[in-house]
Amino acid sequence: MSLKYVIKEGMAGFKRARLASFTAIFSLFVAVLLLGVLARVSYNAYEVAQQLKQSIDVEVFLTNPDEDRTLELQKDFENQELVQEVAYISQDSAATIFKEEFGSGAGSMAELNFLPASFRLKVDPNTNINRIDSLITEIEGYSEVDEVRFNQQLLQMMEQRFRTVAMAGGGLGILILLAALVLVFNTIRLTIYAKRDLIKAMKLVGATNGFIRRPFVFEGIIQGLIAGFLAVGIMYIAFHFVLPEYVPQFGILAWPFGRWYYLSGAMILLSIFMGFWGSQWAARRFIKQTSISSD
Repeated sequence: MSLKYVIKEGMAGFKRARLASFTAIFSLFVAVLLLGVLARVSYNAYEVAQQLKQSIDVEVFLTNPDEDRTLELQKDFENQELVQEVAYISQDSAATIFKEEFGSGAGSMAELNFLPASFRLKVDPNTNINRIDSLITEIEGYSEVDEVRFNQQLLQMMEQRFRTVAMAGGGLGILILLAALVLVFNTIRLTIYAKRDLIKAMKLVGATNGFIRRPFVFEGIIQGLIAGFLAVGIMYIAFHFVLPEYVPQFGILAWPFGRWYYLSGAMILLSIFMGFWGSQWAARRFIKQTSISSD
């Protein structure tokens, strides 16, 4: 089959159903744009959440063990699977940190000798909170450990909020995709309906369903391509020129994985796939119906 015929007939579909084609392109554009914005904001929210989780350390306060036992405890903590880094804070270091935070009025070093030595454990930020609880329970079993502090409530709140946002965003994204697919489906259906007499005539001279279907699928792909490029362009302009004028925080939002072309390419490919899928779905269904009605 001639590629020229597919392109010519596919482009002709825009003329036959201009309003429907515009509606499909606009719907795909809005859907892909919203998904792109959602993906970019979600990525930055995830990065912030990871940074906050990295700042939540497990502090282990000791009951003044001797130097040898302190070294043994440090090795035990370093061998824990979940622990990435172990920092030892002596009594003198704890007093220095206290004076830096509260100023000269905090007292002399001798007056601050009540501050205990401690270990600060940096835990893998991807670790589930239940595994951290198990680690804390194990550490509390050491006789030299006086107290273990861990901001569990903050971490639980962060995980719960992020899980809620991810589920809501995922649900919204699915609804947007379905709405756009339905509109592409209806556009191709209207184009097929406008050509129903021609399709019947082509059937009578032996044209196959695949031969008739390809121009309609090409039309859907072109709709997706146009919508994808429009969505990427509008998002770039909005995040780099328009929104920062009113909300400066938008200007510092990073592109996923640090490069603009990852998300942009994904948006264009998704838009093309949606146009292809919607048109393929409509063409397969309604061309067969046209064939049946002609018998």
